[in-house]
Amino acid sequence: MIRKLESIFVLTDDERQALETLPMQVVAIKENQDLVRAGDRPSRSCLVLSGFACTYKMTVQGKRQIVSFNLPGDIPDLQSLHLRVLDNGISTISPCRVGFIRHEALRDICDRYPRIASAFWRETLIDASIFREWVLNVGQREAYTRMAHVLCELLTRLGAVGLTQDHSCNLPITQSEFADALGATTVHVNRVLQQMRADGLIELKGDRLNIPDWEKLKRVGEFDPTYLHLEDYQAAA
Repeated sequence: MIRKLESIFVLTDDERQALETLPMQVVAIKENQDLVRAGDRPSRSCLVLSGFACTYKMTVQGKRQIVSFNLPGDIPDLQSLHLRVLDNGISTISPCRVGFIRHEALRDICDRYPRIASAFWRETLIDASIFREWVLNVGQREAYTRMAHVLCELLTRLGAVGLTQDHSCNLPITQSEFADALGATTVHVNRVLQQMRADGLIELKGDRLNIPDWEKLKRVGEFDPTYLHLEDYQAAA
């Protein structure tokens, strides 16, 4: 969590120490388990410590639209600190370790450290920025570009918390889950991934993703990391 926050906000030593002592209940959770559901009124927020999760919405007919992938360091339901009723679900997509932090503890640390409250606010604003980018991605880009863009985002966000190496990372996301995220069928996702392999854009071995040509993948995916508002990118700019 600290590494994630420091990728978008500069923390002081005191603020970092306060976050390190934040009380939480750590639970190991299997894949495909809901952490929260739409309509819940949670009294705690969940921090993804390891593994992958997703935020999703459901149609009346039972079709799922994944609206974001949740990575280690994310607090995907931080908005529940201020919104009483959740309007989305959050589910694991791989085995996860999740830290549950009671809202009283979050409110207390925000009262004692106003800049931590600003960091949390910035995180929720960036979540909204990612949602906007995903609306554009699903609504206006072709499936091939759509997939390249999501892969670029995942690699960049994982890199921000130190979980990539030489444009390579673990990616325990199934083709069915990509289909739910991209608004495509599983068959179409399979064809896109096969074509991306043939074009030398990606290498997939099990859950391991390698990007042989990062600049080419970014061009194909029309990927500009501005919407992620990462400190390192802003400093470089």
